[in-house]
Amino acid sequence: MTLLQALILAVVQGITEPFPVSSLGHAVLLPALLHWDLDEHAPTFLPFLTMLHVGTLVALAGVFWKDWVAILTGMMGRHGRHAQMDAIRVFLLLVIATIPAVLVGWLLEHRLRNVFGSPIAVAGFLILNGFLLMATEWLRRQKGQRDHRPISTLAPKDAAIIGVWQCLALLPGLSRSGATMNGGLLRGLDHETAARFSLLMAQPIVLAATVREAWQMRHMTISHDVMVQCVAGSIVAGITALICSLLMLRFFRNHDGWALTPFGVYCIVAGAFSAAVILL
Repeated sequence: MTLLQALILAVVQGITEPFPVSSLGHAVLLPALLHWDLDEHAPTFLPFLTMLHVGTLVALAGVFWKDWVAILTGMMGRHGRHAQMDAIRVFLLLVIATIPAVLVGWLLEHRLRNVFGSPIAVAGFLILNGFLLMATEWLRRQKGQRDHRPISTLAPKDAAIIGVWQCLALLPGLSRSGATMNGGLLRGLDHETAARFSLLMAQPIVLAATVREAWQMRHMTISHDVMVQCVAGSIVAGITALICSLLMLRFFRNHDGWALTPFGVYCIVAGAFSAAVILL
C-alpha cells in the first residue's frame, strides 16, 4: 500500500464512519473498483486499520465529550437525584444496546469472515442497506411519527431492539450507524436523537475492536513505512470523521422528515454501479 492509497482510505473511513453508508463496505469496494493490489488480510494491514479506528474514535469522543461528561457526572449524583437516574438509565441503555452485536459477532466471526473478501457480495449488501434506509423513512411517515423523545425515555426493550439492528452491520455493506438509526427511528426517536444514540453506541464498540486488534498485533514488528501510513491515516481519518459527524448531526436536525433518503439513494446507486463494474 502506498501512502496515497493509505490517505484515500483514511478519508473514506472518516467520511463513511458517521454517515449511514457502511465504512467497511467502502473499504472493501474501493480497492476492487480502483484495481489496487491490496491484501486486506495481510498482517501489515491490521495496524493500519487499528489506527484508523483510533482516529475515528478520538473524533467521536471529541464530538460527544459533553454527553459522556454529563452521563458520568450525572451517575455520580452531581446534578441532583433526577439527573442521576436519567444518567444511569442512559448508561444502561447503551450497555443493553451493545450486547447483541458483541454476542452475535463472537458466535459468527469465523463464518462471516469469507464475506469480507467478496466485493460483489458487499455491493449487494450496500444496495440492501439503501433499501432499508428508504423503507424506514417510509414506515416512519406512514406512522406519522414526529416525536422528539430524549434518549432517557427509551425502554430497555427499545435499546435491545436497536442493538439487534446493529447486528446487521456484521455484514460488510450494511451500515452500523444506518442500522442503529433505523432501529431508533422505528422506536420513536427523531433523526438527530437516533443519530446521537447511534454514535454514542459506536464508541464502546470501536474501542473494544481497537483494543482487540491492538492485542492481536502485540508481538508484530512494524516497519517505518507502515508506521508513517498508520499515523498519517489516523490523523486524516480523525479530522474527516470529526467534520462529518458535526455535519451529519446538523443535517439530521434540519431535515427530520427525510434525512435518510439521500443516503439510501446513494447506497443503491453506489452498490449497483460497483456490482456492474466488478461483473463486467
